[in-house]
Amino acid sequence: MKTEAIESMVRDVLSRMNSLQSETPVSPVVRGSAHAAKVSDYPLANKHPEWVKTATNKTLDDFTLENVLNNQVTAQDMRITPETLRIQAAIARDAGRERLAINFERAAELTAVPDDRILEIYNALRPFRSTKEELQAIADDLEQRYQATLCAGFVREAAELYVARKKLKGDD
Repeated sequence: MKTEAIESMVRDVLSRMNSLQSETPVSPVVRGSAHAAKVSDYPLANKHPEWVKTATNKTLDDFTLENVLNNQVTAQDMRITPETLRIQAAIARDAGRERLAINFERAAELTAVPDDRILEIYNALRPFRSTKEELQAIADDLEQRYQATLCAGFVREAAELYVARKKLKGDD
């Protein structure tokens, strides 16, 4: 396969992936903002490629086969940014998909949480793995250490549901 064909395929895949990601200093995406991204801005990679950046500030133009082969693009360069997720939340909200918007906003908060901590939280949220107090401590940690207030609320809600459904550690 020719290098140009491979590069074209890689750029196409990355463009599609990045259509779900972007950030913009021009259009701040804040809940209730008059300048929030709209459905008409989707897909971002096609309509606003200047908004599409990674956590390491790479742009779509940086994603070439040559850069990948020369290690100028790494897995770390592919990490999504909270701004990207907030833009996607604004687009989802504009499309009337409130639940999806909330999920994007929670995901934006989780970008600040280390991967190993997310795995610990995931395991703690499984039925019969934690006490109510342990889940409350996780919620407090998310809120205080990472300013992840939506995620903290989600964990607190899970704790209350586990109480009601007898799914806490020791209930089995």
